[in-house]
Amino acid sequence: MYVYLKLMNELEQLISVQPYKDGQKLPSIRTLAAQFGCSKSSIIKALDELEKRHLIYAMPKSGYYVVKRADAVDFAPNGILDFAASAPDPALFPYLDFQHCINKAIDTYQKDLFIYGTVKGMDSLIDIVCKQLAGYQVFASERNLFVVSGIQQALSLLAAMPFPNGKEKILIEQPGYHLFIEYLETRGIPVIGIKRTSTGIDFDRLEQLFRTEDIKFYYSMPRFHNPLGSSFTKKDKQQLAKLADKYDVYIVEDDYLADFEQDSKADPIFAYDGSSHVIYLKSYSKIIFPGLRIGIAVIPDLLTPSFRLYKKQSDIDSSMLSQAALEIYLRSGMFDRHRSKIRSRYSARAACLDNALANEALRSRGLMVYQRPKQPIIHTHVTLDRTVSMPRLIQRLKEEAILIESIERDYLTAFPKENLLKLNATNVDETEIERGIERIGIILAQSVRI
Repeated sequence: MYVYLKLMNELEQLISVQPYKDGQKLPSIRTLAAQFGCSKSSIIKALDELEKRHLIYAMPKSGYYVVKRADAVDFAPNGILDFAASAPDPALFPYLDFQHCINKAIDTYQKDLFIYGTVKGMDSLIDIVCKQLAGYQVFASERNLFVVSGIQQALSLLAAMPFPNGKEKILIEQPGYHLFIEYLETRGIPVIGIKRTSTGIDFDRLEQLFRTEDIKFYYSMPRFHNPLGSSFTKKDKQQLAKLADKYDVYIVEDDYLADFEQDSKADPIFAYDGSSHVIYLKSYSKIIFPGLRIGIAVIPDLLTPSFRLYKKQSDIDSSMLSQAALEIYLRSGMFDRHRSKIRSRYSARAACLDNALANEALRSRGLMVYQRPKQPIIHTHVTLDRTVSMPRLIQRLKEEAILIESIERDYLTAFPKENLLKLNATNVDETEIERGIERIGIILAQSVRI
């Protein structure tokens, strides 16, 4: 990342964290250069960019002053702590950067944006995404990349279309992605579940299902599983790739939080796939903003004709304006800057959540069990004692202005459900996380005694 882009992130953090008031002067350029260990020219360039984004303003021969945003998000409106919301933090959306990219896209591509596009997607976007995916150890040809209208569309197309293995059932992890569960059950698509925990899955059970059931594909979130927050090990991923090859079962790898990975050695299942049995899905919803509705599907050669046909019949193409704006956003370096910023903010919240849960689990005397992950992520879960009534706990917490969500919808209707409490801190400020978790622990103990 360019030095001044990194500085922009750090200066934004300085403005948001420190008790700066509207109109308060920032330290001098000389002071900032010494503080961040860089040249004055880099500081000036970063400040100029922040001024364009209306976060600060300059006074000739005086310096730079803070502009507090009128639309700043209140993390706790009316004192509410929202551990239920899974949507990204709106305060981190790159509004101004993306507005610039949309305007630039219209100027650059003009009439190309206002006619039907191609089923595969915009060539220039596929080109830059192909290069980006290589950074995730997903080395794929452009002919295998499809732009989709969000991961949900890719999943619905894959569930509906025929596969070369001639099989029909879909295997999904339990708990799992509630919208895909709803899609499968609403349409009566054959589906079975396999239990997943903080430590992974039972590979003996998985192999038995691969061997005895008519499994078309196995849908998995190997990295930062939602809602559990856990990840597969390297050994797990290698074993999955081998089983897929052995039993001719495809794996649909939903790597929707790849951009939040801190371990450079944590590769996706796709990196271990030697038999073209892994379908890789990449999302931009959590890292940029959900309304973008642009995702990437890496489809093996044998599946591309069917996927292309079903995609064309679904929506002809994905939004050309969104594709063009995303292409400019990725190519300009704005994405790298934004990713650095949001990873830093979410990492801080994830660490707060992890520490708070570990401490509360110790105090709970077995009512709450928390398995600390190798790398904390912004969402996670705890296992509650079976005597705890989840509906009653949710209601009691709501009365205390703490919102949590039932895990019911994350399971297939007939699948045995665990007594899990899922928590998401994307919309809870770091300063409030510990207080919220402590309060949950107190109310949990009270709920059991009632």
